[in-house]
Amino acid sequence: MKVYNTKDWAKVIFSVSKSDTLFKLAPIIGFVLLFSLGVIYLELHIFKIDEDSWIRNLPQMHGLLSFVISLLLVFRTNTAYDRWWEGRKLWGELVNNSRNLALKIAGMVDADDEATRRFFRKTIPIYAYSLKAHLQSKVTEYSLQDDDERELFTEVDIEKHVPNQIARFMFARINQLYKSGEITGDQLIILNGEVSSFTNICGACERIKNTPIPYSYSSFIKKFILVYTLTLPLGYAFTVGYFAAPLVAFIFYVLASLELIAEEIEEPFGDDANDLPMEKIAENIDRHVGEILD
Repeated sequence: MKVYNTKDWAKVIFSVSKSDTLFKLAPIIGFVLLFSLGVIYLELHIFKIDEDSWIRNLPQMHGLLSFVISLLLVFRTNTAYDRWWEGRKLWGELVNNSRNLALKIAGMVDADDEATRRFFRKTIPIYAYSLKAHLQSKVTEYSLQDDDERELFTEVDIEKHVPNQIARFMFARINQLYKSGEITGDQLIILNGEVSSFTNICGACERIKNTPIPYSYSSFIKKFILVYTLTLPLGYAFTVGYFAAPLVAFIFYVLASLELIAEEIEEPFGDDANDLPMEKIAENIDRHVGEILD
């Protein structure tokens, strides 16, 4: 179990990176702070609201709304995290299934059949790299290191579904092994099942990517947070004075950060700091498959 010392806590708390919500929300936090100062000044010095004004009772309304906004943010964050975690589980399955396919190829294919071993040594990792690029709507980023890889990719149309094409090559090679008598019918079924699992994982990842959280829901929460925080200084100006301005700015920072974090992790297949480390996972697949089939 990792134990964090005081230096670790200080580093996490006081460091601000480009992925930090404070860095991204700084302009609007500044606006909320200035707006709050302006409202407090107007109420205390210009309008001079009297003791019996209904405006002084606004904190009671905010107390009721705080429960509602808490429920909305909890549901929003949980929904976004479920999408992120499902994506992580799918890529975990891809790691395990890649190892299983490599192990079965290593055990079923004759040790002298270097061409087949080399073929799957290349195609299994390439599938992971191509899936990452496909989910990010990019061209497959993979260094073609030898003639076998270059020959393989001459048959790939990068304008089409690249992971499907790689899976088709693997299916065709397995079927060729069966026709040549190098594997039995039972082994054919086993290997086909392993390759089919790759396509199932790809389809599940595409489902997450192509089914975003409804825009109206996310937009409503943003508007609710903004209106909620901008009305806070109306009532709290009479209880804490100008201290209400930094308090309101901090409340906005907390609420808006939760929404921003949920917005980032609900799309787990990007290349931001909070997205899944697909490149690292693909590199691990490449290394582990190489250890089995080299």
